[in-house]
Amino acid sequence: MRLRHLGLLVADQARSQRFYANYFGFDPATATRYPDGTIIIRDGEGFDLALHAADEPVSVPPFLHFGFQLDAPEPVRALHALLSGDGYRIVEYEDEPGMVSFKCLDPDGYPVETYWEPRTDLD
Repeated sequence: MRLRHLGLLVADQARSQRFYANYFGFDPATATRYPDGTIIIRDGEGFDLALHAADEPVSVPPFLHFGFQLDAPEPVRALHALLSGDGYRIVEYEDEPGMVSFKCLDPDGYPVETYWEPRTDLD
């Protein structure tokens, strides 16, 4: 069993689609609009991201975050540099021998973690 879907309230669906397509591999060609206005886009592994237009400003609870695991530390560092260079706010950064990780805020203020850590026998 795997988590295969995440739904987010967003202020601007097109802006969120661009963010997740440009930095996290979601394919705009997969975008499907549903009758309630939700747009779902999919990444290359079949994970669905549902973007629903918010009627009010988004309020993100303090601990809420979600993350993307990469296979090596260097791609995490490269994405960190790209997002930083593009002006996205980095709220955490760790670069240790057993973990490279950062959290940035998406356009609606959701903390998005990108990380690498050595695989365990549980993976």
